[in-house]
Amino acid sequence: MKQIAFIGLLSVLFTSCYQQERNCTDFKTGTFEFETYLNGELVKTTFVRNDTLEIDYFQGKSDTSSIRWINPCEYIVKKIHPKNMAEEKAIHMKILSTDDQTYTFEYGLVGVAKNKQRGTAKKIK
Repeated sequence: MKQIAFIGLLSVLFTSCYQQERNCTDFKTGTFEFETYLNGELVKTTFVRNDTLEIDYFQGKSDTSSIRWINPCEYIVKKIHPKNMAEEKAIHMKILSTDDQTYTFEYGLVGVAKNKQRGTAKKIK
């Protein structure tokens, strides 16, 4: 019985120490695609990011945002030319895990702990 408890304790220790791979610097710059459902329809956004700017291309329109990196895996996005009050609010982006060509991220309005969303982006260039 003690062996089973010891093995159980070891497995808990090893799994609690596991962290997902995060090679965030591989995704700091480049061209990316993000797909999501909007009003029941699958839509695709393409965006190009460098150290300080991100240009989004969605449904034939482009939009430019400034980027401020907090650390290698987190940054703040703020639209340069907001069209309304909602677009004036900055968004906090956090890369949660990375893979060869994709990363999973969490995002939400700066200063708002609730209503975080998740997504996956694919690096295409």
